[in-house]
Amino acid sequence: MSSNNLVFLENLEWFDETGNELVHRLPETGSGDIKYGAQLTIRESQAGVFFYKGKAVEVFGPGRHTLQTGNIPILTKIAALPWGLSSPLRAEVYFINLKIFTNLKWGTRDPVAFKDSSLGLIRLRAFGVFDIQIIQPLLFINSLVGTQGMFTTAEIEEYLNRVIISRFNDYMGESIDSIFNLPARYDELSTELAERLQNDFSRFGLGLNQLYITSVTPPPEVQKAIDDKSRMGVFKDMNKLMQMKAAMAMEKASEADTGAGMGTGLGLMMPAMFAQYFTAGMNPAQGKTREQFESLCSECHNKIPVNAKFCPLCGHQQIIFKKCENCGKNLTPGAKFCSRCGNPADEKPKAAICTNCGKENLPGATFCDQCGEKY
Repeated sequence: MSSNNLVFLENLEWFDETGNELVHRLPETGSGDIKYGAQLTIRESQAGVFFYKGKAVEVFGPGRHTLQTGNIPILTKIAALPWGLSSPLRAEVYFINLKIFTNLKWGTRDPVAFKDSSLGLIRLRAFGVFDIQIIQPLLFINSLVGTQGMFTTAEIEEYLNRVIISRFNDYMGESIDSIFNLPARYDELSTELAERLQNDFSRFGLGLNQLYITSVTPPPEVQKAIDDKSRMGVFKDMNKLMQMKAAMAMEKASEADTGAGMGTGLGLMMPAMFAQYFTAGMNPAQGKTREQFESLCSECHNKIPVNAKFCPLCGHQQIIFKKCENCGKNLTPGAKFCSRCGNPADEKPKAAICTNCGKENLPGATFCDQCGEKY
C-alpha cells in the first residue's frame, strides 16, 4: 500500500512470512487514507478490523470485502489542500492472525520460594510451554497492540510468562504439599493451571489452548536429598545406602586420578566391593568366598570357622557371655575369676588419678584429659 497513490484503489491483503506475527497493520507506518471502494481480502486463518476516523468500524471474517470511506481519488486530495494534501479521513486495516501459536516458552527467571512439608522452605525453578490463539480480535488490539504496525509473539511472550509464573506460585502453594508428589501430577497440574489462567488470558482477547509443565527443579542440595530418599526406598537400609555412596565416591576418585596411583588402586577394588555389597545377606551357599567363612580367634589370632564356638587351636571360647573388666578376656558363664589375669571377674579397674591436677581419668590413660600432663 503506497502513500503516494492518488488515483488507484487499494487491494488490501497480508501474508505472514515469519509465522510469528499476531497482528499486522496496513499501512505499516503512519496513518492511511484508504479510498472509497478499496478491496479487502481476508484468508480463512485471519480476521480484519477496519478503523475509520480513529474508531473501529467493523470486524471482517474470511472473504472479499469492499471498504467505504469518504476518500475519493483525486477529489479528496484537492479537498485536502488546507491539510497539506493529507486527508483528515484516516483509515487503517488491522489483520489478525487467528492460527494457534505453539511452543511458546514459560519459566522462572529467578527461583521462587515454596514451603515444602518435608523439606521446609526451598526455592524452585519451573519450565514449560504453552499455546495461544486470538479469540477476540478487537479486544486484543485495543488492550495490547494499540497503534503498532506489527505485533509479534516475542512482544507478548515475556508478559504472559510473568502471568503464568504468578499463578503457578499460587497454585503450587494451595495444591501441593511436597515436591515429592510432583512427578505423578504433572498432567493434572498442567490442566488445572491452564483453567486458572483462562480468565487472565481472556482479558486480552486471548485463549490459552494448552499449557504443559516440562520440569520443576529444586536447588542441587534438595535434588541430592530427593535422590537419597529414592535410594532409601530401593535399599530400605541406611547401611547399604551408605556403602553404595562410599563406593560411588571411590569410583569417582579413581576416574579423576590420571596416574597409576591411588585412583588405579581404588578402581581395582571396586569389583570386589560391589560383589561383597550385593551378596550381603545371602545364604552362605550363594556366592560366598572361602574367606567369608572364616574369622580370627581373639586369643591366638588364627583363622577359624565363622560359626565356631571354640577355637580348634587354642580352645578359646568364641561366643561371648562376659568379658574380664581388667584384661578383656572372654569368660565362661558363671566364672568368678579371669583365667588370664586372675582378677575377680566382677572387679572393675581403678580410675587413673592425675598426680598434677587430681583429675580422674579413664583406666589405662597415659595423659590427663584436664591438664595434659603425662602420669
